Amino acid sequence: MVGEQHMTQERRFAPVSGKVMPRFAGIATFMRLPHVPVEEADGVDIGLVGIPFDGGTTNRPGPRHGPRQVRDMSSMMRQIHHALKIAPYDLANVADLGDAPVNPADVKDALDRIEAFFREIHTRGIRPLSAGGDHLVSLPVLRALGADRPVGLVQFDAHTDLWDGYFGDFKLTHGTPFRRAIEEGVLDPKRTVQIGIRGSCYDWEDREFAARTGVRIFEIEEVDALGPEKVMAEARRIVGDGATYVTFDIDCLDPAYAPGTGTPEVGGFTPREAQALVRGLRGLDIVGADMVEVSPPFDPSGYTALNGATMMWELLCLMAETCALAR
Repeated sequence: MVGEQHMTQERRFAPVSGKVMPRFAGIATFMRLPHVPVEEADGVDIGLVGIPFDGGTTNRPGPRHGPRQVRDMSSMMRQIHHALKIAPYDLANVADLGDAPVNPADVKDALDRIEAFFREIHTRGIRPLSAGGDHLVSLPVLRALGADRPVGLVQFDAHTDLWDGYFGDFKLTHGTPFRRAIEEGVLDPKRTVQIGIRGSCYDWEDREFAARTGVRIFEIEEVDALGPEKVMAEARRIVGDGATYVTFDIDCLDPAYAPGTGTPEVGGFTPREAQALVRGLRGLDIVGADMVEVSPPFDPSGYTALNGATMMWELLCLMAETCALAR
């Protein structure tokens, strides 16, 4: 009976195939999955969520429009991961839970609304996989998931986002979320790994904070020197078997592949390099993840959003396998 019920749920949450309905048709949802409101999400293992907020942006705006474009481009994702041989929808019930509520006129209120939304998701035992939004949106998600115990973090990014403040004493921007999360006790700095960091710096403040608290930074030159296998082996060792959050800032890719982002930095990863790195997370207890900083106004072609949707697909497959192993 339990098996039959589970199979029914799997069929309910299966995506629409491009062999049945053209990819350009139908209402856009993440991965062409059904939209299920959170209050009706019983039986959902992984919830795909949009966070259309960019009130923490300090340079080029536009990531508030990211979730809508990523939903559209995610129609290219199919049912089976060709390299990992994972069929995520056979392993977990996955649905599009819609967008988190936001307030574009008030940063603090927006973060409170997002946190409350993700607390409800977490209370229901659903693992969230989100599309931002600027990188500040990771903070309220971490507040929700790390309320009971701090989580570990694997961050793919051009920037550390460990700054203390901008424009004087303003503490909530897309350059500060992980410093705030560490200070608030929802993120364990000794289980935090940042991969792909590069570009010119304001000063050494963020690196000094990382050194004091135990954050492990892999600048992109070190990633090149060690190679993805050694880097990810070290990342897995650092985060260990505990609950881990994964955040993928699209600006970790080189601007040649992701021009649609707010703070582009040359010398980044190719999409294939990023895929290899993300696949190195296989086996971790990923309790949540996000992909952020896609800014459609700077790339109307949708190529940046396609890369973002692809990275979400990579993470979804790993999370589905984790769900299956946890049963």
